[in-house]
Amino acid sequence: MKKFLWFHDLFLIIIGAFILAFGIYEIHSLSGVTEGGVLGLALLFEHHFDLSPAISSLIMNIICYGFGLKILGKKFLISSAIATPVFSLSYRLLELTPPIFPEIYNYPLVACIIGAIFVGVGAGLCVKAGGAPTGDDALAMGFSSLLKVKIERIYLLSDLTVLLLSLTYIPLKRIVFSVITVILSGKIIGIINKK
Repeated sequence: MKKFLWFHDLFLIIIGAFILAFGIYEIHSLSGVTEGGVLGLALLFEHHFDLSPAISSLIMNIICYGFGLKILGKKFLISSAIATPVFSLSYRLLELTPPIFPEIYNYPLVACIIGAIFVGVGAGLCVKAGGAPTGDDALAMGFSSLLKVKIERIYLLSDLTVLLLSLTYIPLKRIVFSVITVILSGKIIGIINKK
């Protein structure tokens, strides 16, 4: 029975990481709808301090994964060690293909809703299986476990904080769509992870 559960979790992580990468690449990266969490902070640091997201996101992700490991243990580490490279590889493979929705920038409301579905389902499946494809997920999982608070509330708080800071360089019109997407994706993650 344990072996079946491991394959089930592995399947959820692989499918979830691909769905997440698809949503970020095909929807959010083309639409101008930004994310909260580590990605949003990395973009903020790049804009204000000319610090490459390659460096800042790496540092922030290491900190978040360290926190998650301390709180969630060995299964988290193994699951995340699968989820993270599958997400990165999926994203890289998607970059090698032409965008499916090249005009999505012109439809920010549609982009924020569809993007939220992909991000919510993708991250939700990975988190349900115990893995974090990104540092944001590790942070949310760790704080949710530590504080006994619903995971969608942790996502919402961290994402809204980053989005508020992003108002220093992103127009309010675009931030409104980003707020909608993080609220919806957090709700979807919470629904998928209901016990």
